Amino acid sequence: MHIASVGVSKLCFLLSLAFCGLLLVLIPTLQPPPRHGDLPQPRPHAKPARQGKDLANSVHNPGGLVLPVHAGKMPLATGRNGSSVRHGISIETGDTSNGDYGPGRATYAQKSPQGGSLLRGKNGAPPRSGSRDPLELKDIFIAVKTTRKYHKSRLGLLFQTWVSQAKEQTHIFTDSEDKELRMSSGANIINTNCSAAHTRQALCCKMSVEYDKFIESQKKWFCHMDDDNYVILPSLLRLLSSYHHSQDVYLGRPSLDHPIEAAERVKSDGSVSVKFWFATGGAGFCISRGLALKMSPWASLGNFISTAEKIRLPDDCTIGYIIEALLEVSLTHTHLFHSHLENLQKLPAETVLEQVTLSYGGFENRRNVVSVGGTFSLIEDPSRFKTVHCLLYPDTDWCPRVNPRQKN
Repeated sequence: MHIASVGVSKLCFLLSLAFCGLLLVLIPTLQPPPRHGDLPQPRPHAKPARQGKDLANSVHNPGGLVLPVHAGKMPLATGRNGSSVRHGISIETGDTSNGDYGPGRATYAQKSPQGGSLLRGKNGAPPRSGSRDPLELKDIFIAVKTTRKYHKSRLGLLFQTWVSQAKEQTHIFTDSEDKELRMSSGANIINTNCSAAHTRQALCCKMSVEYDKFIESQKKWFCHMDDDNYVILPSLLRLLSSYHHSQDVYLGRPSLDHPIEAAERVKSDGSVSVKFWFATGGAGFCISRGLALKMSPWASLGNFISTAEKIRLPDDCTIGYIIEALLEVSLTHTHLFHSHLENLQKLPAETVLEQVTLSYGGFENRRNVVSVGGTFSLIEDPSRFKTVHCLLYPDTDWCPRVNPRQKN
């Protein structure tokens, strides 16, 4: 009797478990379908305003998309009021007192008719004059390329004339140590340890050092000159002040009337042809800091030499290749720079002091100099540099004093 009751209890327990399992399976199917109003609704997306740090990491394009700005891919140029400029886009983050630029508003760099780029303001309007550089001579890094054999014959004339007015801003890049020159001139003499030969490799070696020294200097403008150039400093300041150092500015004078064509060796099994303008180093050229920073991947820390070997061209051509062919920034052609390759006697005498650089004839054409009158004869001043200098700085101690009666 006891055994039978135990069997019945077990059977009831198993039936109870089976019934509970059946209920668990059937309960979801017995519930009514949910109404649409019972479903969870998406939360409205509130677009936060970009300020401060978020702003520096994105750029709005005209189509409303947000373009990320990735650090490390291209050096940033510093724009007006501390803005950042990359690939022609300027993000204004500074002072808005002039009413033209609000925080976080992007402006776009457009090419000017003369080449280069011009920062455009709101609605495409040109920037106000306040956006130009309040430039001083101390903001310019002037590099003069020379070689040992010209230390006395050429550099002596430069130290006597225009370099005396910009001694701290001028850096002489040569190929050997000259203690006598360093002590007598008091100038910034930089021994590049490059070859003294006038070869493509030697010239590019010096230009590579010039570029790196400029980047280290933190100055706004890089101006390369040759040792047979006279730099009219007031004209140089006036020219550079019409631009802003954060713009993409490459100023100079081509020695050719057409772009140069070079073989760009991009593959081991062949090459492609590229065309670009370049400013001749013999006349001098200037590059803004904003543009110079963008040149860094191909110019800094010895990369300039390898880039030059890639196209097998000299230093000034390589500068043009990096800027025009790689960075797609146009050379701003100017007739204010002059080399001995042109007929300097055709330059009107009344415009000589308005130029930026002058030069004089080489060994084959010593009479190729600017036509400018003064108290020095051609025998006393064959380059006419002393004459020009005394017209610009008549109080120089070695300049002849003009008799007041002769003025009348």
